[in-house]
Amino acid sequence: MSRYKDLYKDQVVDGMIKKFGYKNIMEVPKVDKVVINMGVGEAKDNAKVLESAVKDLETIAGQKAVITRAKNAIANFKIREGMAIGCKVTLRGEKMYDFLDRLINLALPRVRDFRGVNPNAFDGRGNYALGIKEQIIFPEIEYDKIDKVRGMDVIVVTTAKTDEEAKELLTQFGMPFAK
Repeated sequence: MSRYKDLYKDQVVDGMIKKFGYKNIMEVPKVDKVVINMGVGEAKDNAKVLESAVKDLETIAGQKAVITRAKNAIANFKIREGMAIGCKVTLRGEKMYDFLDRLINLALPRVRDFRGVNPNAFDGRGNYALGIKEQIIFPEIEYDKIDKVRGMDVIVVTTAKTDEEAKELLTQFGMPFAK
């Protein structure tokens, strides 16, 4: 069982009940899912670029990635409807907690000039979005085997009703918010 799942059951629930005064344990927000998205614009010219991006994402997430396709045609970007332009992974349950553990404790401290993540990146409904500029901050990616440094978006979806509740939940998990 993941360390974060145990942490949630013990400390996080107690801390959230004390801070927000919930009457029922089921009111306490929890992390619902984590979505990792990698947009690969060069895939329109070269299909091998998308394959390597999918391989990197699957290595990071530990789960099969889904290829995302363009919904609309955009002439300026030379994209037709239905073209493969990225990949994503939705993590739930045990894999989600394992990924959060690796993200917070291993990957984020390896970012150059890291001073904490943006505390204002909540969407108003209790979800948090985080942009990562390079996939090489994850220890499972071998620097010698990548063809290009790519970024990704990590969205943490919670059951919190407000941004304040979601921020407290992620703080309890150890998310390093900038002061």
